[in-house]
Amino acid sequence: MWLDRLNTRIAADAGTALAEQFIAAAPGPAALGRQANPADRREAIFALLAGVDRDVRPLQLGFFRRAKLGNTFKWRLLEHGVEPALADELTRLVLHRLVPGDPPPTPQAPPDPTPESQPESGSVRALLDRADACVARGAHAEVIECYQEVLKAKPRHLLARNNLGVALWKLGRYHEAVEQFRRATGIQATYADAQYNLGSLLRLTGQVAESELPLRRALKLNPSHVEAQVGLAQTLLLLGRLPEAQDCFQKVLGSAPTHTTALVGLGKIAGLEGRFDAAEGLYRKALSIDRQVPAAWAGLVDMRRMTAEDGAWLKDAERVATNGLAPLDQADLLFAIGKYCDDTGDVERAFRSYKRANEIQKTTAERYDPAARERRVDAAIRVFTRDALTTLSGSRSESVKPVFVVGMMRSGTTLVEQIIAAHPDAFGGGELPFWSDAAHQHEEVVRKRIPGEPIRKQLATAYLSTLDALSARALRVVDKSNFNTDHLGLIHAVFPLARIVLVRRDPIDTCLSCYFNQFSSAHNFKLDLVDLAHYYREHERMAAHWRAVLPPDTLLEVPYAELVEDQAGWTRKILAFIGLEWDDRCMDFHTASRSTLTASFWQVRQKIYKQSVGRWRRYEKFIGPLRNLQDLPESPRSNPTP
Repeated sequence: MWLDRLNTRIAADAGTALAEQFIAAAPGPAALGRQANPADRREAIFALLAGVDRDVRPLQLGFFRRAKLGNTFKWRLLEHGVEPALADELTRLVLHRLVPGDPPPTPQAPPDPTPESQPESGSVRALLDRADACVARGAHAEVIECYQEVLKAKPRHLLARNNLGVALWKLGRYHEAVEQFRRATGIQATYADAQYNLGSLLRLTGQVAESELPLRRALKLNPSHVEAQVGLAQTLLLLGRLPEAQDCFQKVLGSAPTHTTALVGLGKIAGLEGRFDAAEGLYRKALSIDRQVPAAWAGLVDMRRMTAEDGAWLKDAERVATNGLAPLDQADLLFAIGKYCDDTGDVERAFRSYKRANEIQKTTAERYDPAARERRVDAAIRVFTRDALTTLSGSRSESVKPVFVVGMMRSGTTLVEQIIAAHPDAFGGGELPFWSDAAHQHEEVVRKRIPGEPIRKQLATAYLSTLDALSARALRVVDKSNFNTDHLGLIHAVFPLARIVLVRRDPIDTCLSCYFNQFSSAHNFKLDLVDLAHYYREHERMAAHWRAVLPPDTLLEVPYAELVEDQAGWTRKILAFIGLEWDDRCMDFHTASRSTLTASFWQVRQKIYKQSVGRWRRYEKFIGPLRNLQDLPESPRSNPTP
């Protein structure tokens, strides 16, 4: 009870402080009434929202404390003579900005005057004032019209450029919003809020690596920008740089101990490291601060298999999911609800949740381009022929350290990596982006011919340095990037002695598992069953080509269903194939203490189980475009003798 009173007092004090800051920022009583100068009132509102982000959001107030803050804030404004209509408008702005989930993009005045922002004509000031009024009503389509009119007159108007991006973001027009934030940072690179907005939206739309730089710039420009620190931590987490992400989250908690996003971030790291009890504790701590945090509810489902006894979780999750969440937060929770229903056998409800989650996430992604995918596969088949690879001139690396575990996402590649990584002479490197980056960097060459010896030597040196940085002592380092399936010709041209393990699983089981798991929006092919079926067919066409052109002693196919049926037999084949002696620890891979940066981070820490084989039959009436994948020809299995 004492804690409840304290929490309420914190909210009331915060509301009072915000009201006082707003009054102090206003140049005089005239700025608070109907006769206010629009520019003066706008500056006071910007200062108010900056105070909310700086002083109140880190408190992570729950629903009732937000209501207390709003009530106190409004009445203090009225006591100072602010007109009731304006007090209501300001209170709505403050409470909207405190809604949990990803921090809202920051609409703000530029930090320094620019030629385009001063002085302003009466028409521009009127448009900006009208935009402010529309923001207060949540009329974002009208906001866009206002800022577009401003930019017709003043294309380098920094405030209008940034705030147009914010309005586009709120309407789900993410790619247009990114362009506006880019242009805002181009006008003034020292504009911290535009840098923060750009970095945050790049991450949310799947451009994770690119999001790091603007977030770091925002933090350098404003070291006390808590949300930029959180955003950078989230980016580092998605990039697999767990120690750096953990440091960032802990810095946030050092200044804002109740910051729920930071607590959830630490919970995700604990889960990836196999510390499930610690992860659950962090999620529950976040929920003790605010019961409306969607990522914390979603995180709890990933820690174990749910049962009917967890019905209270489902009620809470469904309540939060319908509470006006941002689209990606809602998708996150819908994927979790789908998993709960799948775990408990309610397949119809599960599929509905998964379908809606994918539909929401699809709005944030670039449209999948089937023709572009076909052209990429065609180019690899045309360039990397058997004759071209056999007659390749020049020296090539003789290293046997790299081991490539490839296959479609959710086909069992993580399981195979875990088995190998449990060996004392091996190391699991996870999903390395090296070959995708290399193919992109040398795209003009790779699409026409196999790169010459200088490029191949450069790639060999750089890749071996990458592997040595992961583990200098290991005899074998596993790279399990699923996208390496596209680049096996280039890989073999550089490392002809490297071993490749291709994992194959029932096509419908594989695709449904992709559809049922949340990935970055960059994986746009898995957000629609038609696109997913097309991508799978192209993946199989690519795999069939490598099967035909690579030397048979370099490629081992591992059928997932047989691996889970005969773990010992297939473990012996895999170890012999990559040149390692038998070790009993590979049978107990699930006890290994290592981070697993995939959607399988819970499953791979369990003993092998067979329930996922033929799982699709429970969803047979929903599979639609995936059904014809069963007609794909069985591949001849390559089981070379080492």
